[in-house]
Amino acid sequence: MRTFRVIDTHTGGEPTRTIVDGGPQLLGKSIAEQLTDMRENHDCYRRAIVNEPRGSEVMVGAFLIPACVPENHCGIIFFNNVGYLGMCGHGTIGVVATLAYLGKLRTGVQRFETVAGIVSAILHSDSSVTIENVPSYRSHAGFELRVEGIGKFKVDIAYAGNWFCLVPTPIGYDLDRPVSELLELASRILASCRQYFPEVDHVEFFGPAKTDSGSSRNFVLCPGGMYDRSPCGTGTGAKLACLAADGKLAEGEEWVQESIIGSTFRGSFRWLDRQSGHVSPSITGRAFVNADVKVIIDEQDPYAWGL
Repeated sequence: MRTFRVIDTHTGGEPTRTIVDGGPQLLGKSIAEQLTDMRENHDCYRRAIVNEPRGSEVMVGAFLIPACVPENHCGIIFFNNVGYLGMCGHGTIGVVATLAYLGKLRTGVQRFETVAGIVSAILHSDSSVTIENVPSYRSHAGFELRVEGIGKFKVDIAYAGNWFCLVPTPIGYDLDRPVSELLELASRILASCRQYFPEVDHVEFFGPAKTDSGSSRNFVLCPGGMYDRSPCGTGTGAKLACLAADGKLAEGEEWVQESIIGSTFRGSFRWLDRQSGHVSPSITGRAFVNADVKVIIDEQDPYAWGL
């Protein structure tokens, strides 16, 4: 039998499962090269921890690897039930909580290497975490998207470590409708969007907040066909980039993003380049450790490495 250790956390209700010991030794001089090695030669680890029978389609995984640059804390490879992610906001907050639980991280600023770029994270004394995401921007504003059988939508396309199609909540599809209906609509919008923007793999609906302290409420479709229980860290970053481009939020002003289940992230941005619309989003949230698990791979089990 083979074993390795994972730590489970959730950030605003969205789970992260982090491999902290016993993972594969990856080859490559950069995190992108090491991700390629994992995808091509060690994908069984991804399947084992995020797919059934151990995991679920909502689970996001993270694998911690040595940093390529010594001053950075470590590298993080993110993945889910269908593949690998450039960046994950709630997952980074979960990794920080995991490292604090293991006694490997103290309050203060740390830098992490992701496929999308360097992400800074501050662990605060109250255990909340602020991440400063990779440079983010809106590439297309008010693009008219036709979805067959439903109608036309004016959408924004934005990048914040992952690519998003941002959609104002359509009339008749308020965010209090059944999740199954929101998933179906978002999936159809994604299919139409990818005809023009094949890089997009997330859809974000946004509408009015449910609380007086909130700025907006969202529903985010993730790769793999499941929705984000948290307000989505990269999705909030994409929203901030759009707000900055439209002049609807001032630099440093706080934006409180509510999720579909009511959890919140606090966000703000600073300008990197006003002419190009590039901003650096900051997202604050908290993750909680809820399991410390030894994964057992029994080679006699036909599903030991996941379905």
